[in-house]
Amino acid sequence: MVLIRPRTVLLVVGILIATYVVLQVAWAARHVFSWVFIALFLALALNPAVNRLERRLGRRGPATGIVFLTALAVIVGIGFLFIPTLVNEVDDFARKVPDYLDDLTKGRGRLGFLQERYHLVDRAREALEKGGASRLFGISGTALSLVSGIVSTVVGILTIAFMTFFMLLEGPKWVERFYSLLGPESQRRWRSVGHDIYRTVGGYVTGNLLISLIAGTLTTIVLLATNVPFAFALGLIVAILDLIPLAGATIAAIIVGTVAFLSSGLTVGLIVVVFFIVYQQVENHLIQPLVYGRTVQLSPLAVLIAVLIGAELAGVLGALAAIPVAGALQVLLLDFLRHRRGEEPAAAT
Repeated sequence: MVLIRPRTVLLVVGILIATYVVLQVAWAARHVFSWVFIALFLALALNPAVNRLERRLGRRGPATGIVFLTALAVIVGIGFLFIPTLVNEVDDFARKVPDYLDDLTKGRGRLGFLQERYHLVDRAREALEKGGASRLFGISGTALSLVSGIVSTVVGILTIAFMTFFMLLEGPKWVERFYSLLGPESQRRWRSVGHDIYRTVGGYVTGNLLISLIAGTLTTIVLLATNVPFAFALGLIVAILDLIPLAGATIAAIIVGTVAFLSSGLTVGLIVVVFFIVYQQVENHLIQPLVYGRTVQLSPLAVLIAVLIGAELAGVLGALAAIPVAGALQVLLLDFLRHRRGEEPAAAT
């Protein structure tokens, strides 16, 4: 006979209900969590500059405001320089779409094989006859979805900007409040752990942004040199995709190589593909070790496993967060092993 007290049963049921409610709330607020992650990503990238300026000015507020406004001005300036070119490229592409469709319909040009081999146009016509344009393209509610998407994007950008600013301004105070809850010995230990985690995560974030900027800039230069259309737009795509560890650069190479092949011919397409192959070797063996330095010390196998798990759990954001999370877990594991062996934690600097 095993006797279970009613209090124990109620406690277990209460824990299960609370866990269910927390999971439901987390799922409902997943977009907010993604905004928080992006804001934290940006705050970690800007925080070193804020710390350096704070040491000169002696106050956190003015340093945060100057760095934040400077970063905002740089982004707006790049936008003013980039958006007109991007709009022109999209407009040129839109003007060429009828020619592409005409070649596709008649089985001519580089896209003609889609009609000759796979009868893509015939299948599209059949889908139009059976279900109409809304079934083929999903047009129903497009205007409402577009407006809703624009509003959500604007709200998200403003929210991320404000959260980034307040994380930069109040982040150190929140960390100090956490440390103040600990005893002297525990405080020393967890300050060391926190310093190592910040060094790992901050170094990865700053390095990843810098490497993506390098990848996008070099791609744009190569595309301009080879007269591939939409060079600035494709360079932006490469910079964004290069943020994703391991798979991002490969996906970008496939997209840009395909556009180069279709728009500029076989020779230019091969040149672009060779550039990506060479650049990936340089990035993996030279740029990444120089930029990351000793901040992220993870083996390639650990990186691969972390990225796969992160992508499975949370898609692109999970893949982005995988390496810094894995680095933080490695710091915690090393501290645990050091604590078990009775070793003194390293002093945080």
